Amino acid sequence: MYKILSSLSKTIHASFSLTILLFLILFFLNGGFAFDTLFWSWLCRFIHVTVAIMWIGLLWYFNFIQIPNMEKIPDEQKPAIGKVIAPAALFYFRWAAALTILSGLVLASLNGYLLDAITLSISSSIPKHTTIGIGMWLGLIMAFNVWFIIWPNQKKALGIINCEPEIKIKSARTAMLVSRINTVLSLPMIFTMIAAQNLY
Repeated sequence: MYKILSSLSKTIHASFSLTILLFLILFFLNGGFAFDTLFWSWLCRFIHVTVAIMWIGLLWYFNFIQIPNMEKIPDEQKPAIGKVIAPAALFYFRWAAALTILSGLVLASLNGYLLDAITLSISSSIPKHTTIGIGMWLGLIMAFNVWFIIWPNQKKALGIINCEPEIKIKSARTAMLVSRINTVLSLPMIFTMIAAQNLY
């Protein structure tokens, strides 16, 4: 057990294996599932929720833990955050955002409400589609912020791209403020996604 838990890759493989085992147990206990649109919709939702947890979890890590505590870290230790921790976290952060959007769009398409939700159900006035559409637009705005504002500015702030010290400071501030905008939007996005599934 120690060998599994001391390695991240082995831990992730163990988690996947346990998930597949549970899937097979439920599959056989329930007489199997049809591998139809409902199944693929479920699988896509599973992926969507999993990567969304990583995305929003990292967003909250940056805003609740890393940013507020940077001033408390001694200057000689700050390079460890800027050169090692932050770039690794930003890698998972931005790709989790991209996969959340992609899987969400595929999920909406599989369930037949993609166009109606994207247009906020203006033509059909279905409350569920309006609600999830708002969540989709919030997610799209947040993902745009991640890829086209936060990440380019973080590359300058972290020294991945060489620039003048003043630009570094300005870029760090821009990345932080836009990250805070995403934090503001995160609860409304989660609310609308869950409300669309449970209130309508």
